[in-house]
Amino acid sequence: MIDITDKSYCCGCAACVSSCPRRCITMVEDTEGFLYPKVDAVSCVNCGLCEKVCHELHPYGEHLPIEVLAGQSYDDEIRRSSSSGGLFSLLASECIKNGGVVFGVRFDENWQCKLDYAETLEGLKVFRGSKYVQARTDTAYIDALRFLKEGRIVLFSGTPCQIAGLKHFVRRAYDNLYTIDVICHGVPSPKVWKLYINQEIKKARKGENTVSLLPNHLVSEGDTLLQEERVEIEGFFFRDKRLGWRKYSFTLTLAEATADGKKNTVSLSSIYYKNSYMRAFLNNLDLRPSCSSCQAKAGRSHSDITLADCWGAELEHKAIYDDLGTNSILVNTEKGKALLSQIIYKSEQSNYSLLLEHNAALVKSYKPHPKREEFFRLVNNGEADITHIVKKLLDPPMWKQFLNMPMKIVSYIRIHLFSK
Repeated sequence: MIDITDKSYCCGCAACVSSCPRRCITMVEDTEGFLYPKVDAVSCVNCGLCEKVCHELHPYGEHLPIEVLAGQSYDDEIRRSSSSGGLFSLLASECIKNGGVVFGVRFDENWQCKLDYAETLEGLKVFRGSKYVQARTDTAYIDALRFLKEGRIVLFSGTPCQIAGLKHFVRRAYDNLYTIDVICHGVPSPKVWKLYINQEIKKARKGENTVSLLPNHLVSEGDTLLQEERVEIEGFFFRDKRLGWRKYSFTLTLAEATADGKKNTVSLSSIYYKNSYMRAFLNNLDLRPSCSSCQAKAGRSHSDITLADCWGAELEHKAIYDDLGTNSILVNTEKGKALLSQIIYKSEQSNYSLLLEHNAALVKSYKPHPKREEFFRLVNNGEADITHIVKKLLDPPMWKQFLNMPMKIVSYIRIHLFSK
């Protein structure tokens, strides 16, 4: 029987839930907003299957890739709507064209993340782009196994722990199963995400947000979306590339229906290192406890292909670098190599040591921020919004900002005067 006594040993993949023949395990949200399995002891017959499929209890061994590449799609539109070089879209499209099923992460009706599947090219669009929130597995493992047994090709993408969970759940090798994971920094709390988007919508209705300086928004700066019942979320983009791939922005688009049936839209955008939600994520304030001791890093998910941002491409892969996005591609298995050979894309050879220089998260688990506990205490006390809490915990004190002011002035003069 699964019994979580230390939350750092549960990644939330829910393989145990999917495997239970009595359906007596449910995922329950804790005070931080993460889901953990809870067993109905009365219904449980102690078959032990939930423990057998647990990746935390039976982690796979480390695995080195057989080849490392830098690559990108020839289609710039695909890259603009993707976080990196668009390789996932190419592989997924090829699977669909061959009658297969693709699993990926999309937003649900409440703008939370879940693993789901698509059987059409149109259906793949919702999977594009990174989503920095832990996704619910729901019935994805069960659905994937059903398609596998039907003989359908299944391309399953997710975080390393989700791929490891799937591999344990299906319990044997399937020739028609292909898996793709990503180099994962960690997964933030769905509760924090929900609070953040709710606060941003409220600010927009009051006119408190900074309106995007990106082109093509239809509401001018200073305008507000006042009709609360008519305001709705149009979409999120965690990695908006309109200012470039390396200087990506977090963008929230809101819309308000007008009296003539049209829509006014406004994009609220901020560069990733200034956005409070992204700052919390990148500084490890709101990551799942298990992310600090991840059992699926260093190839231990046993995925066929690992995709990531090819940071450093402007130095190492100048022939294909253009600040629109480039993938690092780790070919982990011969199946992965065969899958990759089915698509046409730009590529250059790379190497493992070079990849690690720019993507330490492939093998490294990041320690929780020292103020993580205080962060969640403030979140749960409801004392302030996420932006205020992040600034309070991460911004340097005023005296330190004052001491750093001369250096900032010198840097500004050097950049804006002497560089001309």
